[in-house]
Amino acid sequence: MGECDGIICSCSQEEPFPGPAHQAGGTHCAGIGRLREPDAKLVDELNRAEKEGDEVRRILVDELNNTFVTPFDREDIYALSLNIDDILDYANTTMDELKLFEVEGNTYIERIVSLLADAALEIYRAVQQLQDHPNVASDHAVRAKALENRVEHVYREALADLFKTPKDIDGMMQILKLREIYRHLSNAADQGDEAADVIGDIVVKWL
Repeated sequence: MGECDGIICSCSQEEPFPGPAHQAGGTHCAGIGRLREPDAKLVDELNRAEKEGDEVRRILVDELNNTFVTPFDREDIYALSLNIDDILDYANTTMDELKLFEVEGNTYIERIVSLLADAALEIYRAVQQLQDHPNVASDHAVRAKALENRVEHVYREALADLFKTPKDIDGMMQILKLREIYRHLSNAADQGDEAADVIGDIVVKWL
């Protein structure tokens, strides 16, 4: 399995089940990394990553339906794949709206995206280690949850600062645009938190 640095992830597709779960984690890790520098090329790359993630999840669900024995509870595998897919969906929506609304990144967006990329990497590493090193996976899940808490802190800070800006028409339009983008980033963090919870549940059952 290749390592993911938050920007580029090289994942082997030769692993046995739950290989698609590993691949989904890598795809989402790489996709979140694309948010660091939103430009037209990276919008397209993130769109492709989101579609790839959807395809990987379809394969995973198909394998779940056709596999009699799974390494973990199939409900947990399904829930984890859904959370990971939702993170990538929110990342994709954020990038689309940055482009659509013609909003430039600011310090708060940069801070949140940096934390999300770090959390994505922790979730990816947790998925990698689940089967062979569950305690290590649990450690990564705990780190991912801590990063989500930091995202929520920055999110609230960003909202508080947003409503201090001038209240003319242009200012109000900017507030509405940024609030929507902040909300998508916060939702991505929430899904990461839920993914970390599922990983924790899997570890408890595994041990």
